Amino acid sequence: MNATHSALIVDDERDIRELLVLTLGRMGLRISTAANLAEARELLASNPFDLCLTDMRLPDGNGIELVTEIARDHPRTPVAMITAFGSMDLAVEALKAGAFDFVSKPVDINVLRGLVRHALELNNTARAPQAPPQDNATRLLGGSVAMDELRATIAKVARSQAPVYILGESGVGKELVARTIHDQGARANGPFIPVNCGAIPGELMESEFFGHRKGSFTGAHADKPGLFQAANGGTLFLDEVAELPLQMQVKLLRAIQEKSIRPVGASAEVPVDVRILSATHKDLGTLIQDGRFRHDLYYRINVIELRVPPLRERRGDLPLLATTILSRLAQGQGQQPPQLAPSALEALAGYAFPGNVRELENILERALALADDENIGASDLRLPQPANGIRAELPVIAGTASVVEEEIEDIDTGNGALPSYIEQMERAAIQKALEENRWNKTKTAVQLGITFRALRYKLKKLGME
Repeated sequence: MNATHSALIVDDERDIRELLVLTLGRMGLRISTAANLAEARELLASNPFDLCLTDMRLPDGNGIELVTEIARDHPRTPVAMITAFGSMDLAVEALKAGAFDFVSKPVDINVLRGLVRHALELNNTARAPQAPPQDNATRLLGGSVAMDELRATIAKVARSQAPVYILGESGVGKELVARTIHDQGARANGPFIPVNCGAIPGELMESEFFGHRKGSFTGAHADKPGLFQAANGGTLFLDEVAELPLQMQVKLLRAIQEKSIRPVGASAEVPVDVRILSATHKDLGTLIQDGRFRHDLYYRINVIELRVPPLRERRGDLPLLATTILSRLAQGQGQQPPQLAPSALEALAGYAFPGNVRELENILERALALADDENIGASDLRLPQPANGIRAELPVIAGTASVVEEEIEDIDTGNGALPSYIEQMERAAIQKALEENRWNKTKTAVQLGITFRALRYKLKKLGME
């Protein structure tokens, strides 16, 4: 940071202005101040600023007006809102209007310094953008309109510190989208901490998220930092956020609102500087109606909603995706990438891909292992095939073949096609359910409507153990 950076402070309280001038001045910024909207507009019209801090309530208007105007007329000037303590609704409104971040009164100096550093980093053109991890890079490839729009939206939300809710089916690459937002934003040099909310046992959840102090419970032999502390200065990605129990949702809501956490057994809260990204393949609206997800938490994490399109909505990207995936897989095995025959591309284009890009990767990895030569044909893909007009993505409840038989009773079974077809559909349904439940067999059995014992039998029978 140097004296070439400039900041505009807009607040009608002299004490607040003096505190901010002193703090930002010590960070090496040149400061201009305004006591109302009119003065702020005049300064913005004649001076470029690297950062603006504005109060919510001003004598001649609302700070939201200034946020909207700066986002529209000065898009490269991050603006942060100063809100009264507990006014989280107003902070969310400011974020939706285009604010970079917010800070509550009384202003925490450490939180303010972190906010300023992130804001100035946004316009630090010397920082080279980080590429997404190579093993996942294929999931944002594609020249379709849907992918162009997704990449453009990611570029916009990366400039904000607002919480982003990433919505999409299983396998579309929600974590990669979160990583890309992190890598393209001001926190790129900080940690990116992904956590699968459905994989943490309920009794350990508070300790995992917030950490604990030595002796706070049996087995706590030393202080342990939690996920929030690990993500300090960076991004915390809450995957499958719908799996959080209600009690934990309350604690998470407070952590987001107050930007601080209390480790288990601690007597005081610890400030944390974390951007929250979250994702799920479930419908949170339905869960809210059922009382399984808090509406106020949804309101906080869904400041910006980002939908990742399923693969079936961008089929034109399939050839590029398939070729890139095959090249990466072959390179990892030290061999030349095979060619996809026209019949294979045609088969892929006609498949529904309920598991999206993750399923495409699995299919191609299997085909690479089974192909007899340097060409992969349709038969090497071993896709579940539709019979007599039945859709390939028809859901199957393992162990209840009668459900399927009602739909396919007109299939000729003289050559053994029916048992083979049912087996393929069961395999696909179980595979999809396992992936959606992160290979948790208990949850998978519940989703499929069968017992855990029946699932184990099916896995053994189908060679899926």
